[in-house]
Amino acid sequence: MPARNILVINCGSSSIKFALINEAHSDFVLSGLAERLGSPDAQLHWQRGGEKDSLILPNADHRVALAQVLPLVQSAAGGQLHGIGHRVVHGGEHFTAACRLDALSLSAIRATAPLAPLHNPANLLGIEAAIKLFPNLTQVAVFDTAFHQTLPEHAYRYALPEYLYREHGVRRYGFHGTSHRYVSQRAAELAGLPIGNSSWLVAHLGNGCSTCAIVDGQSRDTSMGLTPLEGLVMGTRSGDVDPNLHSHLARTLGWSLEQIDTLLNKDSGLLGLSGLSNDMRSLEQAREQGHAGATLAIEVFCYRLAKSLAAMSCALPQLDGLIFTGGIGENSPLIRSKTVAHLQLLGLALDEQANVSPVRGASGAIHAPGHPRVLVVPTNEEHQIALDTLELLEA
Repeated sequence: MPARNILVINCGSSSIKFALINEAHSDFVLSGLAERLGSPDAQLHWQRGGEKDSLILPNADHRVALAQVLPLVQSAAGGQLHGIGHRVVHGGEHFTAACRLDALSLSAIRATAPLAPLHNPANLLGIEAAIKLFPNLTQVAVFDTAFHQTLPEHAYRYALPEYLYREHGVRRYGFHGTSHRYVSQRAAELAGLPIGNSSWLVAHLGNGCSTCAIVDGQSRDTSMGLTPLEGLVMGTRSGDVDPNLHSHLARTLGWSLEQIDTLLNKDSGLLGLSGLSNDMRSLEQAREQGHAGATLAIEVFCYRLAKSLAAMSCALPQLDGLIFTGGIGENSPLIRSKTVAHLQLLGLALDEQANVSPVRGASGAIHAPGHPRVLVVPTNEEHQIALDTLELLEA
């Protein structure tokens, strides 16, 4: 059988990321981004091999953008496209794994939209547009939350009245599941351990950040909760704050729920602490120049990350290693070094020379000899979505 081609689509409210993946190759055959959809500035950018190109698409919506992507994909795939995998942020309790898209599964994704009002409707836009354009292709949804459906009840329940969980689904769901699953499997391969008999701590660090405890290939705890706001300090998200902060700000400053929601999701995190930027690269440069806000943001980020990893260790029977992934996790020796320095009670220590060695896209072991593993493992969510799509094609 010739190697199959899978198109992976990740839709935001005004963007579409896409990648064409051939199962015989590790690199993308084609990848690109449609951005600013719905505006006069809508554009499509793509890369095939070493060639890059762009197209202006004034006021294009998701369907128009995908209609432009179609010929590019068909050409790159040699007319042989075998399936489409869609990233869907929230699957609630309904989805514990990837699923084929049909009327029933689409209805269930729509019903879950109140749990992810910013994400699931956007994901559905891309799915519906792709189904109209590719009606005869198998299409698959892969959920960020599905990997975390193995959390035990004591890890996913909030200390709230029962009816809020039973009737309204208020519980911890977790996100970044596709990334956590991919890098833990890859780490087990690199370490020569069976994924079904290994235990990992994972730090997925980008503009959004989360930690995860993974035992025998299953998620046992994670830092994000009902929404992606819970947990770590992130680019613009606050992470954990006193739950009474909402009423305090409403009472003392007269703020509305919308203002507080904007504060916690868009104006906080690294941006809020530093008063400068949500980009860790900019903050590291500013720290070198003595910027007090950038220095504080980095210190808080690393300390809170270490606290979360230490808490996640409660879910592990043993520690086979700590994995750093995501844009910050893969590319910042400073963040890795500062975080691990807070985790001496777990026996972790870095080889500082090895810590500065991994470059973008490369895996590497960075722990000091005689100490538990610390690995840098680049994530590849698109590849994992393609693998899940291929598995359902075979089924």
